Amino acid sequence: MCGRFTYLMTWEQIVRLYRLTLDQPAQNTRARYNVCPTTTIDTIVAQDGKRMLVLMRWGLVPSWWSKPFKELKLATFNARAETVAKKPFFRAALKRTRCLISVSGYYEWQDTPGGKQPWYFTAQDGSPALTVAGLWDEWHDKANGETLQSCAMIITEPNKFGAEVHDRMPVLLGEKHYDAWLSGAGGKELLKPAPDNLLQKWPVSKRVNTSPAPDEDATLIDRVTL
Repeated sequence: MCGRFTYLMTWEQIVRLYRLTLDQPAQNTRARYNVCPTTTIDTIVAQDGKRMLVLMRWGLVPSWWSKPFKELKLATFNARAETVAKKPFFRAALKRTRCLISVSGYYEWQDTPGGKQPWYFTAQDGSPALTVAGLWDEWHDKANGETLQSCAMIITEPNKFGAEVHDRMPVLLGEKHYDAWLSGAGGKELLKPAPDNLLQKWPVSKRVNTSPAPDEDATLIDRVTL
């Protein structure tokens, strides 16, 4: 799974990479080193031929959910590529509401005799952005009348490089696939492991093993010696 990531993009980098519509007000971005499920994250959506950045809850709540929000106990921040088209929580969003989720890197945990060891994955070429295939939906809370937009990342089996640490990895899309994914023209052929030469990785402190680790702590991605 991908349950934690970093986000180090500036507004200018986001606009340029995702070709956002320039009539959208600039967003105040900040460096985040421990982005956790259920927090608010930036997503890229396409509507009426325009791309825009939208803030969403990381953890999808489907539009048909009829119970109180607090009764949603399932972990819906990841959707498996193998079953996303069949699972009730994700299949409608796969057909009609897709998004791109920009991350600068992500953490995965390796089972070791000394406990779970976190590793940090990021672009091998030093790029500040990796783009994950995502889904989003809009839910109306009948209790308070509010509307919640939320999203999920799609994960798949790992490439050989990622499999050295974990048995899953996020679906990472190249820029040439953004349109196909957002429009729905692209299908399961896009939901595959990334090339082995796309990423680099290194072990990091186990301090990131707990979600309360400070979001602004840049040392969370420092390499440690095992």
